Amino acid sequence: MSSVSSRADAGALQDGIAEFYDQSSGLWEHIWGDHMHHGFYDPASKVSASDHRAAQIRMIEESLRFAGITDDPAKQPKTIVDVGCGIGGSSRYLANKFGAKCQGITLSPVQAERANVLAKDEGLADKASFQVADALKQPFPDGQFDLVWSMESGEHMPEKAKFVNELARVAAPGGTIIIVTWCHRDLGPSEESLQPWEKKLLNRICNAYYLPEWCSTSDYVKLLQSLSLQDVKAADWSEHVAPFWPAVIRSAFTWKGLTSLLRSGIKTIKGALVMPLMIQGYQKGVIKFAIITCRKPE
Repeated sequence: MSSVSSRADAGALQDGIAEFYDQSSGLWEHIWGDHMHHGFYDPASKVSASDHRAAQIRMIEESLRFAGITDDPAKQPKTIVDVGCGIGGSSRYLANKFGAKCQGITLSPVQAERANVLAKDEGLADKASFQVADALKQPFPDGQFDLVWSMESGEHMPEKAKFVNELARVAAPGGTIIIVTWCHRDLGPSEESLQPWEKKLLNRICNAYYLPEWCSTSDYVKLLQSLSLQDVKAADWSEHVAPFWPAVIRSAFTWKGLTSLLRSGIKTIKGALVMPLMIQGYQKGVIKFAIITCRKPE
């Protein structure tokens, strides 16, 4: 697939990701708040405008539930890494929920600075801290975290095997890894690649959102299994996120959204123009919203 990763080196990709989020994070927080990820919806329900932020919290809770993390105090994580932390919404939520120490990493200096300010403002500076770091070379020792959390950051990773290996490396023995990410559909038994029109669609999204080549959910499962991780399981949550992108588009075309968008820079505007392609990708079954979880052996 012709993608960002095939046209530029990893450094250029990282710079593009950092600049994209440096420019767009303020807009997102202004319109949607501090959770920079999809919401989780009941496919049968009608969604009200006020439900979208609640749906983002549901995404966190449903991810924990799927991974088998309960409210049993004896089994709650005490140390958490948030890989691709945005402005720290997940970290602060998890720190509050579990009383855990959370460390978040992002390529965006603007995000890291804002996340630390928000943690201080919420009285969580002793529990949640954020820094600029590469998810493929995490600045942590082996086996440090009870919960390794990656909420919609995997799609930015140019080397999926290296990414997964780092998640496993920093997980403590017995620790849980949660990956929630955009994937392309699994290939059929007779297929060697996606169809040309599918590649073209994904490539247009890659160029706007600074994504390298996509992979499938089954690719992630195979990578985790190759590392002898336990209880590997995955699910397609595409139907549960279906209302999200139409809601983002509607919010972008309010007066508040439009004026904020125009102030946020060309990269953010390019991203906004590609949003209908995300809807098209989901509707045509090319894009899958996946959760993959596993546990590191004791």
